[in-house]
Amino acid sequence: MTDVAPIPPITGSVSLAVPVERAFEVFTGSMDSWWPHQFHIGAADVDEVILEPRVGGRWYERGVDGSECDWGRVLAWEPPHRLVFTWQINGSWQFDPDPEHASEIEAVFRADGAGSVVEVEHRLFERLVGGEAINAAINGGGGWVLLLDGFAKAVADQ
Repeated sequence: MTDVAPIPPITGSVSLAVPVERAFEVFTGSMDSWWPHQFHIGAADVDEVILEPRVGGRWYERGVDGSECDWGRVLAWEPPHRLVFTWQINGSWQFDPDPEHASEIEAVFRADGAGSVVEVEHRLFERLVGGEAINAAINGGGGWVLLLDGFAKAVADQ
């Protein structure tokens, strides 16, 4: 067996002027409002991004033509404090159904005074086929800092 060198995780955090319950609700239930639609892997333009609210739930895109393309699965669902889901998109920007090839995204929601803080860690890129390329592409595209900025704007707008 060959050991694979760890690839550093990508992290981000954001402070919000809403309670932790609201932050969790928008992050999970309104992902379509903040996930950039240009970040997709299906053939069709994205109509919506969906995260099913339960362990084992799908994380996927639905195209304007009705097609669906999986991105991952929910591993931990602990409202309103924690969510873990897989990223099963390989270095060729295709869904990999093998859970052994999945990286993980953990989002932790904690109260901070009258507001909340959301911290995200995207880790275990070394599991992905082409993990270094995915890590570099996410970092090069602004990473979770960019995504959480969009999330904060969606929270403020809702």
